[in-house]
Amino acid sequence: MKNVLSKMDKPLLFFTILYSILGLIMILSASSVSAVLRYNVSTYYFFIRQLLFVLFSFFIGFIILKFPTSKYKYFTPFLVLGILAALVGLFVYGKISNGAQSWYRIGFFNLQPTEFSKSILIIYMAVFYDRIIKRKNTNLYNYLIPISVAIVMFLLICMQPDFGGAVILAGIAFLIFMILPIEKNNLAKLLKFLGIAIIVGGIVFINSGNDFFNSTQLSRFKFKEPCKRYKEDTGYQVCNGFIAMHNGGLFGTGLGNSTQKYLYLPEAHTDFIFAIIVEELGLIFGILLIIGYIYILYRILKIAKKAYTLRGAILAYGTFALILMHLLINFLGILAVIPLTGVPVPLLSYGGSFTINIIVMLFVVQRVAIENNIAKSKLEMSLK
Repeated sequence: MKNVLSKMDKPLLFFTILYSILGLIMILSASSVSAVLRYNVSTYYFFIRQLLFVLFSFFIGFIILKFPTSKYKYFTPFLVLGILAALVGLFVYGKISNGAQSWYRIGFFNLQPTEFSKSILIIYMAVFYDRIIKRKNTNLYNYLIPISVAIVMFLLICMQPDFGGAVILAGIAFLIFMILPIEKNNLAKLLKFLGIAIIVGGIVFINSGNDFFNSTQLSRFKFKEPCKRYKEDTGYQVCNGFIAMHNGGLFGTGLGNSTQKYLYLPEAHTDFIFAIIVEELGLIFGILLIIGYIYILYRILKIAKKAYTLRGAILAYGTFALILMHLLINFLGILAVIPLTGVPVPLLSYGGSFTINIIVMLFVVQRVAIENNIAKSKLEMSLK
């Protein structure tokens, strides 16, 4: 294990641990009031659960470090079939919460297949495209197979409905597709195909009228000037997020001193964790936090660019896309730049399925970094 650890990306590991610890601290602070007053449980309820999720994720992560990415091909088909079955099964066995049928209740744990579909799609696309490029089997239709799987996942997630999760999944598939080494002729044909698909989808959307979205989803499109709609569901949460960030000023009210977590923000420890962080620790700390995320993304991008295989590059680029999409949709949503879709913040927000997926994918990226260093060492030895 010592040899494996020496080949890891140390700055990325440091920031993964740092943000996980910060997330635990802020979840304890943000959830302490709602845990007692809203859920009638211990003050430490969400903190303890998140601590278990983080420890479990790191345990799985360190196992992943010793598992070569070349072996992923043996279990990827089962993962894809399993996640498709899980997404379909939600319509029969899924638990409804906040208007979406997105969870399975398994003991004390709520399993959310949507979160696992994002990481499984990344692994599937990495394995599939790496194989066809190595075999030089670059038939146009081969490129469309993973995209077709992504479309099926997208539609199943939309039907829950979980529009935020569906958008992130589509963004991951698109960004991965954009980095593929595609021949010019095939690229032109694929762009035509995608163009036609978008036009057809647009026609279906227009003709469907308001039936495409339910009333809860339609209300989220009223996102501008939320404080003018404070007494309405469409403005209440975001406006209280504004109030929280305004209360914090430059240096914050102090850790644990948030007023908005007193049930003004019903999702203070999940979707609005960043607003609570700014309220308690200040705008300057919030900016530093964003800079830290930019550095995490930079480290992942650096690993992707150094990858010796397309598989490794896609695994890293896909994780980059996963984190970037979550950050953009959450931050822009709580700032009322785009509709609020209930997307958590990587490593900071509470959530079992979400936390496990983010941390595990960061360790997958670390495995790519290890393989990069191994390949580099072998190349240097061969040149001596």
